[in-house]
Amino acid sequence: MFPAFLNLAGKRVVVVGGGQVAAGKVEGLLRAGARVTVVAPEIRSELERSDVTLVRRAFEPSDLDGAWWVVAAAPGVVNQAVRAAGDARHLFVNAVDDPEHASAYLGGVVRKAGVTIAISTDGRAPALAGLLREAIDAWLPVDLDRWMDAADEARTAWRRDGVPMSERRPLLLDVLNGLYEKAGQKS
Repeated sequence: MFPAFLNLAGKRVVVVGGGQVAAGKVEGLLRAGARVTVVAPEIRSELERSDVTLVRRAFEPSDLDGAWWVVAAAPGVVNQAVRAAGDARHLFVNAVDDPEHASAYLGGVVRKAGVTIAISTDGRAPALAGLLREAIDAWLPVDLDRWMDAADEARTAWRRDGVPMSERRPLLLDVLNGLYEKAGQKS
């Protein structure tokens, strides 16, 4: 699998399915800034919101026209049709908990202080990805926001000063260690 992070801000995303799983996927897509359309004969009430376009009917292949990303959260036979329509349009389809009908797999995701870490099991073991996500989240430093601020400041200076990429990682480690040395001096 090839890992990637998608910038869906302002992009049309189609979610096929109107149940609880679809609702969970819609939340993350909206947080990413996607323009979400949900297609399903029956749609849960929590999906009835002003920032989601609802199409109350069975899926049709043309529903994917103009989409950038597709989530199939429907029964297997519907997911199969969504995958075929996605393939015909060169679109990746995430079929939730249905790897046979997916061309893209989402893993467990940790988001903290501007850092995003994704864990994949190639669609084989979503529960394992979830456990790993929880473990990584617990392992990350509680002051990761300080790390990000320090890295931003250092990167700005390095770009200004023309510091080669190959030299930046050890310099960043020194900057991060310096955060704790300063804290130790204040005690």
